[in-house]
Amino acid sequence: MDESDAAAVGATEVISWKVTPGREAEFEAWAHDLTTVATRQDGHLGATWLRPHTAGDTYHVVIRFSSAELLEKWMGSDERGRWIDKLGGIAFAESVRRTGMETWFSLPGLNVRPPPQWKMVVVTLAAIYPLSLLFNWLVAPSVRGFPLFLRALLFPCALVPLLTFVIMPSLSKLLRTWMYGRR
Repeated sequence: MDESDAAAVGATEVISWKVTPGREAEFEAWAHDLTTVATRQDGHLGATWLRPHTAGDTYHVVIRFSSAELLEKWMGSDERGRWIDKLGGIAFAESVRRTGMETWFSLPGLNVRPPPQWKMVVVTLAAIYPLSLLFNWLVAPSVRGFPLFLRALLFPCALVPLLTFVIMPSLSKLLRTWMYGRR
């Protein structure tokens, strides 16, 4: 991936904030000031704050940077650390980074972290490889006369629903202990 591709992808951090009841105004003033400081950082693309509908619920912020490296630099910066220190019990954060594959590896009814990315890759390859073999053996010979764009479209149209609704949920259950450890 060259630099222009990396810039197009960017990096996102979602942070949930549980605010101490009665201190919402203090938190919102702090959030405004922190966001203003963040806009001066290299690669900052924006921050969107989601205010709760009812008091006592969680605030969320979606932070975007042009690259994972610049996001990491901001998240680990001394300046941001000083801003976090200013909270002094006003709110507590929970940060969650997503790769996009967690939906395949979620466990219904359980609030657990997704498995390590390398395990998600292993399980995904174990699911896709047999499907690719079957597709190339059973379907590809029958559609050789189709235009290339249509042949190329057939595999993902079959693969994505099968993975999302059938194969990955089954593999996630079957390999639960290996992927998540004993709970």
